[in-house]
Amino acid sequence: METAEVAEAFTALLKAGRFDEAAMRFWAQELATYEAAPGDFAEVHGRDAAFAKAKWWYENHDVHSTVVEGPWVNGNHFLCRMTIDVTPKGGQRRRMEEHVLYTVRDGRIVEERYFY
Repeated sequence: METAEVAEAFTALLKAGRFDEAAMRFWAQELATYEAAPGDFAEVHGRDAAFAKAKWWYENHDVHSTVVEGPWVNGNHFLCRMTIDVTPKGGQRRRMEEHVLYTVRDGRIVEERYFY
């Protein structure tokens, strides 16, 4: 698949709320993910580690809704904007906005970079 095809299919799954399916279908085994904030999951390598990070997120946050915009494609990269209505466990409900830059190689996402 070309980058634009991966971007469209991946983003369509995200927009439909099918995050796990999107990850299973498009994350490469050697996926690297980089958060903009420090912490235990600031830099994660490998698909299994990325799934562990996602599991932690959902165990520690109540996600009320997610709006996904994009994708915007440039070469072997694409960008999505996400607006998330979320309540951290024990915290205040808030709206988060983040942009995620994805890198595609051989039809798979090999890198995610989060910008808040």
